[in-house]
Amino acid sequence: MATLAPPREHSTTDILAAGGVYLDHLEHVMQRKRTTIQDYRIMLDRHLGPFFGATPIGAIAPHKVADFIATKRRDGLAPNTVKNQLNSLHALFKFAVRREWAPRNPVDFVDRPPSPSSDPDIRFLDREELEALLRAAGDDLLAPTDRALWLTAATTGLRQGELAALRWRDVDWNARVVRVRRSFSRGQYTTPKSRRSVRAVPMPDRVAAALARHFSQSTYQHDDELVFGHPHSGRPYDASNMRERFKAALARAGLRPLRFHDLRHTYGTLMAAAGAPLRTLQGWMGHRDYKTTAVDADFAPDPSQGAAWAERAFGSSSLDLDRVTPNDPRTTKAARWAARSHVIGREPANL
Repeated sequence: MATLAPPREHSTTDILAAGGVYLDHLEHVMQRKRTTIQDYRIMLDRHLGPFFGATPIGAIAPHKVADFIATKRRDGLAPNTVKNQLNSLHALFKFAVRREWAPRNPVDFVDRPPSPSSDPDIRFLDREELEALLRAAGDDLLAPTDRALWLTAATTGLRQGELAALRWRDVDWNARVVRVRRSFSRGQYTTPKSRRSVRAVPMPDRVAAALARHFSQSTYQHDDELVFGHPHSGRPYDASNMRERFKAALARAGLRPLRFHDLRHTYGTLMAAAGAPLRTLQGWMGHRDYKTTAVDADFAPDPSQGAAWAERAFGSSSLDLDRVTPNDPRTTKAARWAARSHVIGREPANL
């Protein structure tokens, strides 16, 4: 573990040495998530360290930081990727100034790449395409999970890691919301992406019915078990396999190639078209940046309105599997306990 004490010879502290101490500070003092530390470590080892080399951190001038920006752009990195690297570099220099390893923060004196005015790569499914995708799920072991997963992703806007970590306790049929409390990434459960990512998202009747059916067919029905776990093991759905099966279903349906993340764009786009205020969508999608979706800072989300917007956005199902009444008795607490008692061989508790 890197020492927190500054070295005696400040002039010999290069960016890798300073970065090691900084990462230790983030982990043990600031209590940052392990995945955040891993991302910083990768950036330090692959980008910052190789470029700045053994140059003492206090000797890195603004023109050298500007050279770093130009080099990364020539290497083909996107403007936002370079900006993220500069944000990390700025934080590292801020730490170095406090440690008296550097006299100033050189990142303050350079121009940052402008962000594109819009994202040309944002794609989504329309309602007919979503129906085609669900019909193309197939009939193998994972098909029922895929179908419920894709429908939930497209009609709630949850991120892939949030879906992978979703437990039955997070599905509130009575309140008609899905509660996002954690995420799954790189083999670990973590807190969501940001504080705004902890949220409750309205659950349309169609999704409530589909999840009720999925619950009734699952072996894993305890509150802490996964909604979209593997049917045989109950373990998290492998992220790579999830993406590949999604792409294969798109091909079978004759649809253009999309990323799994585009199901999230499907939610945002169709909900906005149905009349959901952008400020409301910001809350439901867990966006940290107000400018991403918000136009009315004073609007308060209303889950009942959310369900109505979702019904307008996504409509009713053309699939028999979704034709279950939203108040199906399997979604009641008593029925859930009965289902669990059948699985684990004990009587349900008195309710």
